[in-house]
Amino acid sequence: MKIQDIYNLAIKMGMDSDLRGKEEVVKLLDRKKEQYNNLPLVKKDEFDQESLENPYLDSRVYNVADNKEIKKVLVGIDIEPAEILLAKELGNIDLIIAHHPLGKGLANLHEVMDMQCDILNLYGVPINVAEGLMREKISEVARGVNRVNHQRTVDAAKLLSFNLMNIHTPADNLVAKFLKDKIDSAKLERIEDLMKLLKEVPEYKEAMKIGAGPKIFVGSPEKRCGKISLTELTGGTEGSPKLYEKMANAGIGTVVSMHQSEEHRKEAEAANINVVIAGHISSDSIGMNIFLDELEKQGVQIIPCSGLIRISRI
Repeated sequence: MKIQDIYNLAIKMGMDSDLRGKEEVVKLLDRKKEQYNNLPLVKKDEFDQESLENPYLDSRVYNVADNKEIKKVLVGIDIEPAEILLAKELGNIDLIIAHHPLGKGLANLHEVMDMQCDILNLYGVPINVAEGLMREKISEVARGVNRVNHQRTVDAAKLLSFNLMNIHTPADNLVAKFLKDKIDSAKLERIEDLMKLLKEVPEYKEAMKIGAGPKIFVGSPEKRCGKISLTELTGGTEGSPKLYEKMANAGIGTVVSMHQSEEHRKEAEAANINVVIAGHISSDSIGMNIFLDELEKQGVQIIPCSGLIRISRI
C-alpha cells in the first residue's frame, strides 16, 4: 500500500461506520460540491478542495517525503516532535500515523463538529435545537485552536523527511459504531451491566491496569440506564454543555463518553443523566486498532507508541 491508499481506506472506513449512515455523508459531500460550483472564481481559489472528497477535515496527509510502498508504520495517539525523533532512532519507518489532529487538520477540527447535531437528532433531540446550541460551541473551538502552533510536528517530520498523516474522526466513527453495536445488542438494564460490558473490551481491560479504565462520572452502579446515547464518542471534541437538558427531554438516560469536562459533568448531573466515561486514549485505541487491522492484513507492520494500546482482532 502507498500513502494515498492508506488515507483513502481510512476515509472509506470512516464513512462506512458513520452513525449518520453513509448515504447521509455522501449527500453532505454532494451539497459541498454544489456550493463549490456556485462560488465565484476568486472564492474557488481559497476553497479547501479536499472537502469535496473528504467529509472529515480533521484527518489529513501532511508530508509525503517518499511515495514508496509502505511496509512499516509508527502509530501513536499523539505524535509530536519527540515521536518524530523516536522514528529516526527506530529506523526503517516508512510512515508515521497520528490519531489526534495536526497541522491543517487541527486548524479544521471544528469543521467535523456539525455531525454531532445529526447524531443527537438520531437520539431524539430536535435538529434545530442541536444546531442552535452547537453553533456557539463550534465557534468557540474554532477560536481556541487558532492560537495553537499547528505546524510544529509537521515541520519536524518534514525536516527529517518522514511521511506523516493523521486519522481522527474516521477512527472515532469506528469506535462509536463498535460500542453502539455492542451496547444495542446487549439490552443492558443498569449502569453496573454497562460497566461490566465495557470492562470486557480488551483495550479497556488494559487501560484498567494503569488506572485509566471505564469510570462512572454521574450516577451509581445500581441506577437504571434508560436510553443509552453514544453522542460523545465522535464529532471532533466536546459539544455544548447546554445540551444535556435537551437530551433528557429526548428520553436519554445515560451517556457513554470518551472524556468529559467538569462543566459538562455538572450539567449532566443537573439533568439527571448518568455519565459513563469509557476512557479517552483507550477508546481512541479501539478505533485505531480496527483500522490498523486492515493495514496489517495488507502486510504492513505496526509499531505502536504514544499511548496506543495495540490489540489485533485478526
